[in-house]
Amino acid sequence: MIKINKIYTRTGDDGTTGLVDGPRRPKDDLRVEAYGTVEEANAAIGLARLHTHDRARVDHTLARVQNDLFDLGSDLATPGPDADRPYTALRATAAQVDWVEAQIDHFNAMLDPLRSFVLPGGTPLAAALHLARTITRRAERICVTLRRAEPELNGETVRYLNRLSDLLFVLGRVANANGSEDVLWEPGKNTGSSKDG
Repeated sequence: MIKINKIYTRTGDDGTTGLVDGPRRPKDDLRVEAYGTVEEANAAIGLARLHTHDRARVDHTLARVQNDLFDLGSDLATPGPDADRPYTALRATAAQVDWVEAQIDHFNAMLDPLRSFVLPGGTPLAAALHLARTITRRAERICVTLRRAEPELNGETVRYLNRLSDLLFVLGRVANANGSEDVLWEPGKNTGSSKDG
């Protein structure tokens, strides 16, 4: 179990941060940006969970996701090949990705078919989940860029974030009465002259 006693260390006052191992990196380093954005997605999911009081299965799913995102953050904060270290690094796994896919299949089975693209909104839970989804997509994009710069990056991180954004989209629809109360995009609705002002 991790034990954290001291909240501030002053070691980051020079604009650098320590990873799990290896040299310190600037706080705007791409790897730090990647796990920082994963943490942001996790915080957004925490806010979404404030609205799951009547949806135990959704809340349980999001709780597990939050824990898995900490695993993912640890993975991203541990650069370099695993063969070079004397301990086993915590890595995102295919089993975690498979679990997310199973949740997508479970929740998607109860949804009304899509008739258009869904606008973020509807219930407070749906809106919060869509916000978490967009942050997750940003984390995914950063990880894709990081993987080009550091090819040894665990590919399961990108796969997990890709699936997670899909799960959050599906859960957003679940939160909108299983899709029946989705706010739908109406292409071109406001592009012409309107008598509505």
